[in-house]
Amino acid sequence: MLDVCLLGCAGMMPLPYRWLTSCMMRIGGSTILIDCGEGTQVAIKEKGWSFKPIDVICFTHFHGDHISGLPGLLLTMGNCDRTEPVTLIGPRGLEYVVRALCIIAQDLPFELRFVELAGKGETLDFGQYQIDAFKVKHNVTCYGYSLRVPRAGKFDVERAEAQGIPRMYWGKLQNGEKVKAEGQVWKPDMVLGPERRGIKVTYSTDTRPTKSIVDHAKGSDLFICEGMYGDEEKDSKAREYKHMTMKEAAELAAEAQVGQLWLTHYSPSLNHPEQYLDELRGIFPHTHTGKNGKTIELDFPEEND
Repeated sequence: MLDVCLLGCAGMMPLPYRWLTSCMMRIGGSTILIDCGEGTQVAIKEKGWSFKPIDVICFTHFHGDHISGLPGLLLTMGNCDRTEPVTLIGPRGLEYVVRALCIIAQDLPFELRFVELAGKGETLDFGQYQIDAFKVKHNVTCYGYSLRVPRAGKFDVERAEAQGIPRMYWGKLQNGEKVKAEGQVWKPDMVLGPERRGIKVTYSTDTRPTKSIVDHAKGSDLFICEGMYGDEEKDSKAREYKHMTMKEAAELAAEAQVGQLWLTHYSPSLNHPEQYLDELRGIFPHTHTGKNGKTIELDFPEEND
């Protein structure tokens, strides 16, 4: 099960009713944060989620509205008795940027581990989930992220019994662990069927529409995407500053065949994003406007036995 919270959905600057774009996800005791602009801590406190379990922080790019809240967040995590390492993921130059920001957040009680992305992107494995980073098209180097929670195949009792595997080891095999015992070696693929459909969330802001977004968002249960402008008259501005309109986001969602679309990263001039929903749902029916604290609980799809 994966909990997803859109902490805020503002672009450029926070507003009294709209925090800067940031997304928090929780799975199995681990918390992942994507972007950390000014006010992210307040948004987390409003949601009532904890700072301490944040293990991974991904940055789309290094504009201030996506990273300036990091020093304060790290200090708060330290004050919450966090001692385990924290992994930071972002474009090349990440360590330099973070070290500079952390001049005001020194002597943290935990290690910062840096993963600097290069080229079109890469896949990072964190055991219970994987993160795919993919390059998008902004006026600085920028990446989108897909978080995938894999699901092993069904445990085949008949195969396990036929091979004489003691029941005490079934749980480990079902969890993907290899078992060495009683002079035997049993592997998960000896008792598990084909891998089943898992959970997938894709997050992309500050970009023009690109094929990489469609490719990585394909089949996502949830697609969180920039919809900075709603009016057609802002199309040229979106192209000039390498941003995306709501209509373009809906078109990407339709092409990628996602479960649902949440719009985010609104321009400060966009006061009522919901006024465009009727038009957008004509393009992609499962379009929703993001707002502070918007949350969903995603679980593995039900199966027909």
